[in-house]
Amino acid sequence: MMSINFFQQWINYRNTKALVIMGILAILGSILVACSEEAATEEMVEQETMVEQEMAVEATVVVEEVVEEVSKTIVDIAVEDGRFTTLVAALQAAELDSVLAGEGPFTVFAPTDDAFAKLPEGTVASLLETIPALKDILLYHVVSGDVLAADVVTLESATTLQGQTVSISAMGDVVKINDSQVIITDIQGSNGTIHVIDTVLLPPAEEVVEEVSKTIVDIAVEDGRFTTLVAALQAAELDSVLAGEGPFTVFAPTDDAFAKLPEGTVASLLETIPALKDILLYHVVSGDVLAADVVTLESATTLQGQTVSISAMGDVVKINDSQVIITDIQGSNGTIHVIDTVLLPPAE
Repeated sequence: MMSINFFQQWINYRNTKALVIMGILAILGSILVACSEEAATEEMVEQETMVEQEMAVEATVVVEEVVEEVSKTIVDIAVEDGRFTTLVAALQAAELDSVLAGEGPFTVFAPTDDAFAKLPEGTVASLLETIPALKDILLYHVVSGDVLAADVVTLESATTLQGQTVSISAMGDVVKINDSQVIITDIQGSNGTIHVIDTVLLPPAEEVVEEVSKTIVDIAVEDGRFTTLVAALQAAELDSVLAGEGPFTVFAPTDDAFAKLPEGTVASLLETIPALKDILLYHVVSGDVLAADVVTLESATTLQGQTVSISAMGDVVKINDSQVIITDIQGSNGTIHVIDTVLLPPAE
């Protein structure tokens, strides 16, 4: 009986021990699972952190690239591009590179090297030695303000920094500045925008007013048809007066007109200066009176003090009895109308 009880106790002990061991193993298993989950969680967090850092770095690089591009002026862009070496050299020669690197904003219609190559041989070299003309041409490519392509196509013209305008036309996808086609648009810098064109823009020649720098006396001297008039003005010391600021309108008798006077009249007048001066001043009116205005008048008061009558019948305009044969020879200080007969003031 004792042996049976002992055996029964031994079995109970073994069962209890087994249960304890299984409990311990279960606890250890739970601990290991918890540790494993914690490690996995930490690894996931670490991986997510690394991904976020990589994305942040990439975003920073992109932002830096954009900032770097926008921080470049239109001159910087042209220098680095490689297609505008002639344009850059011209800007530097004309000392306009510093201007276009300024605050702006500017819009530049930039001709490529190929565009400059279209010019007649030697043109670029000649311009690099003629800075005022070069500067005019370069400024004719620049418009004040930042004008993007979407705005350019809505315009018909634009005033350049040179002072003259360029025409703008758009037909479908083809946009032209004068006769030059825009081939690339909206290259943006920190101080404006570049639109690339395929032909150099040349400002139209301004109308030259003939002999504008010459006074009416200079013109009379150089003309050759007024030798008697010039000699009389010099003798009466009126040449310096009519070379003055003015303005004056001179009804100028030709040598043929003086030849109509009775023989010896001119020689006599050259010796009688007061009378000569009276006759000469009777041919001069104060102010710059062009032919279009002359024909609207019936008379005009001369510098001599008396008036001349003016009549117009069709194309024939007369001052007293002298016919106007050439009109509107303009000088820097007035206008000459050529007449075929010397005007003689009426006796007072």
